[in-house]
Amino acid sequence: MLFKVIYGGKKKLIKVDEVDYSSLIKEVKKKFSIEQKDLVLQDDTGVEVDEDVFTDVLEEKSREVLWRVIDQDSECTVLDSCSSHSDTLVLTPNHPETDDRAEPSMKRPRFDEAFEAKQFVSEILKEKAGGLAVLAEYNEHGKLTDSTRRQLVNIVVAYITEKEGRVPSKETKTRCALGIVTLCPSLKDPYSRTGYEHFYDPKSNQGYISWRLKTVSRRSKSQSTRNARSSAALDEGNRGPTANRANWNYLEKQLDGDQCKEAISFMSHCADKDQIFEKMKLTFKHRQQLIHDAEKSSTALSVFPRFHDTKGLVLQDFDIKFGTETASRLLEQWDTLKPKIIAEAKTLNSNLYLNSLLAAGTGQNLECEWQGWDSDMSCLLLLAFLLPPSAGGRNNSTKISIKEAMDHVVQFHKACCSLTEYVEKTEGLQPHLLAVGSAKNAIHEFYIVLDGKLLPCQAKSSLSAFDELFKAYFVFSVSYPHSLNAMFTFVQTTIYKIGCGTVRETPRVKDLRAKLLN
Repeated sequence: MLFKVIYGGKKKLIKVDEVDYSSLIKEVKKKFSIEQKDLVLQDDTGVEVDEDVFTDVLEEKSREVLWRVIDQDSECTVLDSCSSHSDTLVLTPNHPETDDRAEPSMKRPRFDEAFEAKQFVSEILKEKAGGLAVLAEYNEHGKLTDSTRRQLVNIVVAYITEKEGRVPSKETKTRCALGIVTLCPSLKDPYSRTGYEHFYDPKSNQGYISWRLKTVSRRSKSQSTRNARSSAALDEGNRGPTANRANWNYLEKQLDGDQCKEAISFMSHCADKDQIFEKMKLTFKHRQQLIHDAEKSSTALSVFPRFHDTKGLVLQDFDIKFGTETASRLLEQWDTLKPKIIAEAKTLNSNLYLNSLLAAGTGQNLECEWQGWDSDMSCLLLLAFLLPPSAGGRNNSTKISIKEAMDHVVQFHKACCSLTEYVEKTEGLQPHLLAVGSAKNAIHEFYIVLDGKLLPCQAKSSLSAFDELFKAYFVFSVSYPHSLNAMFTFVQTTIYKIGCGTVRETPRVKDLRAKLLN
C-alpha cells in the first residue's frame, strides 16, 4: 500500500507491504534517511496518531490523505499548504477573530462550562478503578505517558457508555474532552480552536474518544454475536445460560440507586476480601440487570472490576442464582460419572487423540502429543468425543475438528510466557480456561478468559476449574460455543440438572444420558 508522507517539508510516496504502524515508521525512516530519532505520526488534521489506534484511523481516512511525520521533540507542526485552505486561520490565544469565525460547537468554552466539565471528569476518575492512579501520575509529573493517557480515555469512555450506551451524545463527548484538557492542562493543544479536538472534534467526529468508542462498539457487537442473546430462546429453550432468571430464591437485601453506586465505588478501592464479597452479594441484582441489558452488557467487567483480581466471585454469583445444592453437583457426582464416561469412550472408533485422553484419564503414561493433561481434565475432554462438534450455525456449515473444539474448553500456557500476549491473540474466543504451569500435568494457576480479560479461578484442580468455567456462562449470560453446544448442554441438564425438560437437547445428549445413568 502506498502512503503520501511529508517530513521536513519534503513529500514522498512510501510503499509498505505490511500495513501497520511499525512498518510505516520503519519505511519512513529508511526513505528520509532518518537516524537516532523518535518520530510522531499525525493525520491530515494535525492530530497525533498512536500505534494502538492507527488501524482504526486508517479505516476512516481516504488513501489520498497526506500523513505528517515530525520529530518527537518538535514543539509544533506547521500545516502543509496542500491540506490547508486559503481561509484557514493560524490560531493563537490572542487571535481576535477566533470565536467569530468558528462554528458554534467549536467556539472556545466559557469558564463555567470548563469548570463543570473538569468536575465531571474528575468525579469519573475518582469513582472508577484506575482513575486515582491517573490523577496521581499527573499530579506528580505534570503530564501523562501515552499508556496512561489511553487508560484515561478508556475509563471515561467506559463510564459514558455505561450511562448512555454504545452511542453517547455529541454533547457528552464534548464535555468529556473539555473536562480532560481542563483537568490536565498539559494535554491541551494550544494551536487548535478549543484545545481538545484531539480528544474529540464535534465537527469531524474524530479524536481519541471517538476511536475508543468505535473499538468498544466493535467488541460489543462481536460479544453480542457470540452471546447470541437474540436467538437464545430458539437455540437453548428458555433455561440456558442466557436466560434472564428473576426468581432468585437465595437473595437477601439488595442495594439500588445511590446506595448501589456507593457500594460499587467502595469495592473499587477496598482491599478487604470479605467486604468485597459482601458488597458483590448486595449488588447482585443490579449486576444481573446490567448483564442482561443488550446496550450495557459489555461494560459489566469494567463496572465490576474486582472479577479481575478477586477469586471466588464467579462461584458466589452462581450460588446466589441456583443455590449450593445445584452448585456442588459436579464435584459430588464426579467419582461416579468418571468411570462411566471412560467406559463409554472406549466403545468409540480408536484414533490417536482419543487414545491419548483415554490413557491420561485412566492414569497411564503414553508418549504422544496430548500426553500431559491430568486424569480429570482428560476425562472431561472425552465428552467432546462422545458429543462431537456440530456445524457452525444456520448460515455456516463449517465443522471444526474435535481438537479445535477443545480450545473452547481449555488451553495450556507456559508459566514463563507473557499472559498479556496470549490474551491479545485469543480475544475473540468465547469463555475458556487458561491453564498456566510448567507442564499440562503441573498446573499452578487457572484463569477464565472472557471478552479479552483474565478472571483468576479459585480452583486449584482441573475439575474445579471446569466447574468455574461452566458457571461463568451463567454468571455472565454467555451462550455456549455452537461447536460444543451438545457437550455443555449435557453438563447443564444431566450433571447440574438445570433447565431439565425446557432446554432443547439433541438426540445424542439424551442417548448419552441414558447410557450413563441406566
